[in-house]
Amino acid sequence: MAAGTLGLMLLEGWGLVNSFYFMALIATAEGPAATPATDAGKIFAAVMAFVSIGAAISAITFTFGPLFGSAIKLGLEHVEKEEEKLKDRIEHKNGRDPTRQKPGD
Repeated sequence: MAAGTLGLMLLEGWGLVNSFYFMALIATAEGPAATPATDAGKIFAAVMAFVSIGAAISAITFTFGPLFGSAIKLGLEHVEKEEEKLKDRIEHKNGRDPTRQKPGD
């Protein structure tokens, strides 16, 4: 964000607030409210769009990744428990004792 803000200030002659606002809109994939006037500014903005969106995705993943990972782990544990219960019911319905192993197991 800082590099993009500074770059737009230098290339386009924009003020701090307009440059920062432009970068914030690019980083959040909202799209800019204004378009750079110079070719150099347009190329710079395009490059910064790729960099800033990647940085935003990385920050979100780093921040919320552990939370989502924990939720997925708990969900999988629940599914595995339910699967075991279902297997036990099927074994019981078929007349087999699920605690006994078959010969050769």
